[in-house]
Amino acid sequence: MTFEQARLVATGIHPLSRLDNPREVVRQFTPNWFAATMGTGILAIALSQFGKDVPALMVVAEGLWLFNIGLFALFTGLYAARWIFFFDGARRIFGHSVVSMFFGCIPMGLATIINGFLIFGVARWGDAAVGIAHALWWIDVALSIVCGIAIPYMMFTRQEHSIEQMTAVWLLPVVACEVAAVSGGLLIPHLTEASLRLDVLVVSYVLWSLSVPLAMSMLVVLLLRMVLHNLPHVSMATTSWLALGPIGTGALGMLVLGHAAPEILAASGLGQFGLIAEGVGLVAGLLLWGYGLWWLAMALLITFRYLREGLPFNLGWWGYTFPLGVYAVATLRLGSVLPIPAIHGFGVVLVAALACLWLIVGARTVRGAWRGDLFVAPCLKSA
Repeated sequence: MTFEQARLVATGIHPLSRLDNPREVVRQFTPNWFAATMGTGILAIALSQFGKDVPALMVVAEGLWLFNIGLFALFTGLYAARWIFFFDGARRIFGHSVVSMFFGCIPMGLATIINGFLIFGVARWGDAAVGIAHALWWIDVALSIVCGIAIPYMMFTRQEHSIEQMTAVWLLPVVACEVAAVSGGLLIPHLTEASLRLDVLVVSYVLWSLSVPLAMSMLVVLLLRMVLHNLPHVSMATTSWLALGPIGTGALGMLVLGHAAPEILAASGLGQFGLIAEGVGLVAGLLLWGYGLWWLAMALLITFRYLREGLPFNLGWWGYTFPLGVYAVATLRLGSVLPIPAIHGFGVVLVAALACLWLIVGARTVRGAWRGDLFVAPCLKSA
């Protein structure tokens, strides 16, 4: 290596300077990267909530959504390449007690793209966008169910876990189902066939029930773990925010499905249950939202404590974005139902915080990806 080459590597100007070979990008690629599509997608969705009042934000939101499609396609290609060219290394993920949890990020990242087709795509491509969203939604449903069942089964049979080592990443594979449920609720108003709308509604409620009760039980164990063993290692600092994911998405799911249910049930001869579903949706959404306030306060306090000790950057920082984003969107949705301006104002503050976090985490991710620091597969090291 010449002196000039050494200088470029040392200063980070040379791309992938921290990797022995560019092929390591593929060999070391893990599902953790899809957390970036989750964070980017939820920011686009959150900003779109203000599109009527601030049209410029709608343009920014649509741009983020299109960027997110490209990002998801890139990550899908890289991860598929790992399974093709480095199969033996790729399959080790199933035995890893942490990295395997991030399989749930794949369907959750896809769900944000599906929602974008309904929010942005319909205005541009009409029914074609609905058709794409509908087809992708069933794929997302299948992926979510597989993650929600297969990963816990592997936790029971192939992996080693302990309460002391537990973190909120356990939530990732099971939360995917309730994220798909929210997408189903958003899809329903765009469907025209009554029987199909009922099918999507019922499936969405089932998806919600496959996820939220299990996630709530995990939060009970997580609370016990933190009381008995204190906070996780600093490398897992962002997991304190992950609890907001199932809480925020669970609340949003109840609100969205409860809003869609009366018309669909009435059209199917089940009108007597419509108002019940709508009422349960509001009450359940409000209760879950209130529960989220406790976890939000705790996440802030824990993060401040970690910051005093030093908080090194890793891909886990994307864990700040999606949970906060879904809680923010749930807050805005609740504020649109209840005539309490403070709730909407709180949602605006959360979205502003989300945008700032996305800029910080995104910039550091680009820097780490350029240098190659972030292409690390723990499942290879532990094998």
